Amino acid sequence: MQTDIEIARAATKLPIQEVAAKAGVSADQMLPYGHDKAKLDPEFLASLSDRPDGKLILVTAISPTPAGEGKTTTSIGLGDGLNHIGKQAIMALREPSLGPCFGMKGGAAGGGKAQVLPMEEINLHFTGDFHAISTAHNLLSALIDNHIHWGNALGIDQRRITWKRVMDMNDRALRETTVALGGVGNGYPRQDGFDITVASEIMAIFCLAEDLADLERRIGQIIVGYTRQREPIYARQLDGVGAMVVLLKDALNPNLVQTIENNPVLVHGGPFANIAHGCNSVIATKAALKLADYVVTEAGFGADLGAEKFLDIKCRKAGLKPDCVVVVATVRALKCHGGVALADLGEENVAAVEMGLCNLQRHIENLQKFGLQPVVAINRFVADTDAEIDAVRAAAGSLGVETICCTHWSDGGAGAAELAEAVVKIAEGGQSDFSPLYPDEMPLWEKIETVAKEIYRADGITADQAVRGQIERFQDSGYGHFPVCVAKTQYSFSTDSKKIGAPTGHQIPIREVRLSAGAEFLVVVCGDLMTMPGLPKVPAANRIGLSETGEIEGLF
Repeated sequence: MQTDIEIARAATKLPIQEVAAKAGVSADQMLPYGHDKAKLDPEFLASLSDRPDGKLILVTAISPTPAGEGKTTTSIGLGDGLNHIGKQAIMALREPSLGPCFGMKGGAAGGGKAQVLPMEEINLHFTGDFHAISTAHNLLSALIDNHIHWGNALGIDQRRITWKRVMDMNDRALRETTVALGGVGNGYPRQDGFDITVASEIMAIFCLAEDLADLERRIGQIIVGYTRQREPIYARQLDGVGAMVVLLKDALNPNLVQTIENNPVLVHGGPFANIAHGCNSVIATKAALKLADYVVTEAGFGADLGAEKFLDIKCRKAGLKPDCVVVVATVRALKCHGGVALADLGEENVAAVEMGLCNLQRHIENLQKFGLQPVVAINRFVADTDAEIDAVRAAAGSLGVETICCTHWSDGGAGAAELAEAVVKIAEGGQSDFSPLYPDEMPLWEKIETVAKEIYRADGITADQAVRGQIERFQDSGYGHFPVCVAKTQYSFSTDSKKIGAPTGHQIPIREVRLSAGAEFLVVVCGDLMTMPGLPKVPAANRIGLSETGEIEGLF
């Protein structure tokens, strides 16, 4: 059987100008990056404002397991499926981070015959967006220490600097560091640390900004630390916002690529959903809505993380309303939630599927709380039996939700045509009536509690007095209208990754809170989640290399 990378290399790519033409984009309305990728011209993007919007389709999933769910693959398959049935569709997806590419999972550009091309470049340096984001972020870090070195006119308290450095790679050794060692010429020593780039507030701002002016406004209102009197220090006070915007100027233009079936895809931005808000850029999504009748986008990890943030943060801030939501599941993953070991997933086990269905059912119920009508997409494997599929249909059907089996991995868009038809029926029928989970005016503590109780089904939230005091100060300082971005493990509704299925009766412990004043949300770090991941014992990097002919091997 061919690997994903072999299938991608065997595909016939069209020149990017021909792909753009399918979306009504002419050659002079884009900026080519080689033969098979391009960025959309900002003047062209501005000209789209008077066009009507297409239908927005969100793809999410059950809680992830080692067995895999295939959310990105299904998103691509659905986009190809919509085009297959005669609809004009564009996908708006996130860029992969180098962290997971060389860490846990390898590449993230789909799989089988439902892939985005050029797969290798998208998974690696692509058009340089992440490098620009990392550099802009670290420029601000450098400006902070430089300001202190040359007299500290702003009175920054080195103990209260909240702005860490970033890099787009998993490196646990950098979580806590000390900088400026080696003598007075190197500055004033202080404790510091690194986050991964996809957890950067610059990444969040990049993905929520409407245009360059909004990007500059948001960067300027980043709080980098405090004085001894606990007065905030803003990024704009360090006089580096203009330079940061210059670094991000070209990156802010969405990237246009293609699927194996030569359908247009916008790949832009990539915050993680377990430690950030997990959605591609607002600019790319809104552009896609102007260029197509249907836009397929995804939110990271399970619906409790990615979809909740997509709905409560991105849609709230950008004025978006999904017309349908697809929940991706595999029979194998449901068996995992039912307690089956990985080695035994190939054997029929209807009882285990039924036990694991509590996870799918909870995600469906949660999405219905937003007024959305879901459809379940089973990413079907060869070993899945009809009895196991029927169990999923019955469970989803009891909640008024249709279940569709998809074979897009092996059959491309044709394998997701039935799913496309179901999505069109829901979207055209106006069956969804979206509204966020909580109102803007709800206090911050109550917002966190609402997400914990309504989405994670916890009994409540806990925090020590220092964290409670921080939340109260943010509330009193005028940030109470911000939505909350909960950072927690993606593997469980609880903060214990080993509690699979649909646990209840737990508490959500808040370890720390971080104000993202530029992104305009409050990050709530729960449990033992780290904003700089570490590499596993055997990282994906160990199997990646070049062949004798110079081709990349081992990247997915």
